[in-house]
Amino acid sequence: MKKKKVPERKCIVTNEMKPKKDLIRIVRNKEGDVFVDPTGKKNGRGAYLSSDRNVIEKARKTGILSRQLNAEIDMTIFDELMKIVENDEK
Repeated sequence: MKKKKVPERKCIVTNEMKPKKDLIRIVRNKEGDVFVDPTGKKNGRGAYLSSDRNVIEKARKTGILSRQLNAEIDMTIFDELMKIVENDEK
């Protein structure tokens, strides 16, 4: 039986290729709204971050997320990402 290919994406902070399900997707839609996409299927420009506290902190400090999505990133997005990571660690 043929093995199913696992989709991989690159974390914008670490530049590591990881399985899509191990990453968190942040989306900017046509209206310019930025939000976390837990399903990974919403329409819009997506960027992926590793599910790791240090990676999220680095993204917050460097502003890489706003450059990748070409939009202003609200700090509540990073708070939401931290909550997701904390839930994954449990």
